[in-house]
Amino acid sequence: MKKINLNGTWSLAILRGTVCIPKTPAEFSNIEPINAEVPGNFELDLEMAGIIEDPFFGLNAIKMQEYEDAYLLYMRRFTYTPQCGTTPELVFEGIDTIAQIYLNGELIGSAENMLIHHIFPVSEQIQEGENELMVLISPACLAARKNEAHASNFAQKYNYESMKLRKASHMFGWDIMPRLVSAGIFRPVYINHRPEEHIKQAYLVTMNAGHNSAMELFFDIEIGNNPVKDYEITITGKCGSSQFYARETPWFTAGKIRAYVGSAKLWWPKGYGDANLYDVTVTLEKNGQVLDQQQFRHGIRTVKLVRTSVTDPFGNGSFHFEINGKKVFCMGTNWVPVDAYHSRDIKRLPQALELLDDIGCNMVRCWGGNVYEDPYFYNFCDEKGIMVWQDFAMGCGCYPTTPEFCKVMRKEAVAIVRQLRHHPSIVLWAGDNECDQFVMGENFGRDPNRNKLTREVIPNVLYNEDITRPYLPSSPYVDDEAIKYPDSYLTENHLWGPRDYFKSDFYKGSFCHFVSEIGYHGCPSAESMKKFLSPDKLWPWQDNNEWIAHASSPELGTGGVYNYRIELIAKQIKELFGEIPDNLEDFILASQASQAEAKKFFIELFRTGQPHRTGILWWNLLDGWPQFSDAVVDYYFDKKLAYYYIKRSQSPLMLTFKEPGNWRLPFVAVNNAGQTLEFEYEVTDYATSEKIMHGHGKCDADKVVELGSIPYSQGDKKLYVIKWQCGEFSGSNHYIAGQPPFSLEWYKDFVKSIM
Repeated sequence: MKKINLNGTWSLAILRGTVCIPKTPAEFSNIEPINAEVPGNFELDLEMAGIIEDPFFGLNAIKMQEYEDAYLLYMRRFTYTPQCGTTPELVFEGIDTIAQIYLNGELIGSAENMLIHHIFPVSEQIQEGENELMVLISPACLAARKNEAHASNFAQKYNYESMKLRKASHMFGWDIMPRLVSAGIFRPVYINHRPEEHIKQAYLVTMNAGHNSAMELFFDIEIGNNPVKDYEITITGKCGSSQFYARETPWFTAGKIRAYVGSAKLWWPKGYGDANLYDVTVTLEKNGQVLDQQQFRHGIRTVKLVRTSVTDPFGNGSFHFEINGKKVFCMGTNWVPVDAYHSRDIKRLPQALELLDDIGCNMVRCWGGNVYEDPYFYNFCDEKGIMVWQDFAMGCGCYPTTPEFCKVMRKEAVAIVRQLRHHPSIVLWAGDNECDQFVMGENFGRDPNRNKLTREVIPNVLYNEDITRPYLPSSPYVDDEAIKYPDSYLTENHLWGPRDYFKSDFYKGSFCHFVSEIGYHGCPSAESMKKFLSPDKLWPWQDNNEWIAHASSPELGTGGVYNYRIELIAKQIKELFGEIPDNLEDFILASQASQAEAKKFFIELFRTGQPHRTGILWWNLLDGWPQFSDAVVDYYFDKKLAYYYIKRSQSPLMLTFKEPGNWRLPFVAVNNAGQTLEFEYEVTDYATSEKIMHGHGKCDADKVVELGSIPYSQGDKKLYVIKWQCGEFSGSNHYIAGQPPFSLEWYKDFVKSIM
């Protein structure tokens, strides 16, 4: 059945103070609305109308706080033609956030969660011919005040509203995103013609992945009071020459159907095999007539998380993923908003995801301060074999656990799990981001295991809706056993700490098997900085309010929580090079070099630490607005030096030096290519061009093999260039030996030689 697309140009009135809802076109026209694009965000419409300047430039993001009390009234007309045998539904895939919806002057429903779809039956209100649709969006900051506060609630300074609303937390201000408390109809809206007899749910589960794979389809159909025996359900699947088929007459409106496929084509993560996908069709028929169909893609695979509560300095613990019974090493990144204005996400996703694939990631963690991504994201990861760690949308706070809030979270969890559970790329559900640590650290050491949201509400939903994937209540997760130990004993951890020299004991001495957050700052390019900073604010960095605003501080002056980030960049430069450059060009290069060397070291530390180390998800790939950050690609898709270093360090076959011991530098090969590899290699001293090592090597899959060693002294500052030849896995790398500070002029020459 054809949808009626309601995207495009709407009228938008921005109302302040007392709000009176217009009920007629005449009343609406008296408000003098502006044109608005749907999907969209109201700030972008204001900018298009010339009312405000680019919110991303200079201090304009801070100025946008003046609009936090604005009511928005959207209106459009559309023509409707009934379709026989269907029920019309008005579907909003994303309303931000508190909204009332009027159709032909009648209130048909409301929305209070920007993170889920909202569907309103409209058969009684819609009329053949012309219709008028109005959406009133109330200011989120004012709506949050109406919800009861509790002494136990805690959030970062700028984020208390996020404890009271189901709105992406980053929008209230974060260290990586500006405070832009936006609003709007940010995802598609349309009239859907739902068949009166239809498939409500169709979920295909892999029971086992092997020579004769078994799958089970859960179905739930709507057929009114008609006899069930008149209906049949068919499932078909095809992946190349591999096919499966099953057909049954149900005994009830819900049930399960088994299907089998011999010599199944399994879905494997990137680097471990092909990401095979079956095109699946589920059909509901009545007396041979097709009533409804659902189509999706299915990956035949199993996933298991092997985890212990704690570890120790000797590695007596575990945190690793097994796909189809095989242990995999995870290399990837954290996924943060691709744009502060989520209506622009879909335009940026294709290019952003190509970067994710190109840089060599086989896992991505969807961070809890974000929205749940567009289907394009998950489809891409399915096809490329990129595993998805999916946080539920909570982060860095002590959320309410009242019955009312638990009910809201349960509804959200059901909606999101049903929406995403058919994607084979999703290998983990996580309850939140760092909330366990916030509960323990900011509220007199309370026990995070009493958090009903992540210990009761969400796992109960998963128990009912998706039992095929592992669940982690929080990241990092502090369970009943782990609470007895310091954070350093967690098997999965976030390594932020002092952010000092990247080879400090904090990083090298970490116990964790799997690090799911770790990062280092790097300046964007001068070309990018000129796009978001005033000419007189490009330099110097000291006491520069525009640099601070893009740090990303929602306030200027001494009270800003994130003001430290600019000085931290300078300190990290000085730590590596011994001095802070006195010009913008060298400052940028030194900062990007510091970031690149740090992230390269973090990745290689974990890769060469196998099998004790099992995965690293660095922070992060891409900025969602122009800023000074840990991202390795800036908002304008300009790649920092770290992008190129990471791509080399995440090559399936990677050669490098491990950290020194006993006056020697061990030289190793790491192979995560899924097959035994043989290769030729050479190591050269960059300063003298002398060949230090060369030879033939062999490394089995998922192994680290030592190829030799060379003498080492902390006083010798050396840069070794490493090259290897192995067909498609040929590559290059480098290693800096010795202790900082290093010469920036010397390093600049090296960068020029490899770029």
